[in-house]
Amino acid sequence: MATVSGDGQRFFKAAALAPSAVELAARVRAQPGGVVLRASGFMQNFLRPHPLAERIHRFGEIRTAAGDGRLGWVDARDIAASAAALLTEVSADIRSDYLITGPHAMSYPQAARIITAQTGRGIRVEPMTQEEQAAAYRSAGLSTEFAAALAAVERGIKEGREDQVSTAVLELTGRPPRAFAEFVADHADEWAR
Repeated sequence: MATVSGDGQRFFKAAALAPSAVELAARVRAQPGGVVLRASGFMQNFLRPHPLAERIHRFGEIRTAAGDGRLGWVDARDIAASAAALLTEVSADIRSDYLITGPHAMSYPQAARIITAQTGRGIRVEPMTQEEQAAAYRSAGLSTEFAAALAAVERGIKEGREDQVSTAVLELTGRPPRAFAEFVADHADEWAR
């Protein structure tokens, strides 16, 4: 088991102190004209200093309790473009809530295959239980409660609750969201040894 140090620990400590997504969404919706962008899993989680990326970089593996569950991974650049479109477009059609995803849902094994194909570096997926996932997060410096919450997200992915894709990026920006293969091509040297 590898531990996360430096930037990875700072990332987790900051995340543990942040208000919940539900709390933030409620605050935004309470404001006149407030719009919530609910992003699916960030493709940037595959980049350092995120612990997922650290493990890929160090060991060539993704350890997850999500099994073959899928998530509509989205590039943060598409989230930013969607937000910019909302801020610059004046429209009566604006909804109060948008699910922002990539163009298709993808599992961790699919992500590993794409990284391998694009970079030539073999990336494997090591399954683990939800309890092992929570323990790994705790060993990376997360509080017991936050570690359990993140491990529960993995369970939700495994159970199919996050297998959602939307057309919001296309609707808001006029172009489709980036595919994971494009994201990997843009950051291919991230996974080099």
